[in-house]
Amino acid sequence: MAPYDAIKKAREKNLDLVEISPTAQPPVCRIMDYGKYLYQQEKKEREAKKHQKTITVKEVKFRINVDDHDYETKKNHVLRFLDEGDKVKATIFFRGREMTRTGLGRQILERLIKDVESQSIVEFRPRQEGNTLHAILAPKKSDKEREKERQREEKQKAAAQSAPNPGTPPAQAS
Repeated sequence: MAPYDAIKKAREKNLDLVEISPTAQPPVCRIMDYGKYLYQQEKKEREAKKHQKTITVKEVKFRINVDDHDYETKKNHVLRFLDEGDKVKATIFFRGREMTRTGLGRQILERLIKDVESQSIVEFRPRQEGNTLHAILAPKKSDKEREKERQREEKQKAAAQSAPNPGTPPAQAS
């Protein structure tokens, strides 16, 4: 169809003539309401944004003279963050003379990496920038796998609660 005829047909229907593929031979055009088309595209993009998972980076700070109990508490925080699907930045901040003991800080981060390796992937090995030493850990499992595992655990708990306790004697009929 000639371009003039296509424009005439589009105006008759109160629509727009939109060029779809200008490089094709002959160029491909479509008669449509362009404003409505743009609105629908924008709506699709908004809908796609709703379903995106934003990844947040949580930070856990350690000291080189961290006690065992404090280390365990912070390790549990790291595990909780990883379970929630967030990345974790483990940081050790050196002050004053502690800068001469960067090896201790590196040992703490290596120990943390080893302790949580079943649930995490190391994105950045421990590296020093100025007076801070940090490593970044990411969750190992995807959201779907984590959700399936939670459901499986809930089913096991429910089954354990509904099952009779073998330690109690059976009820007597009177």
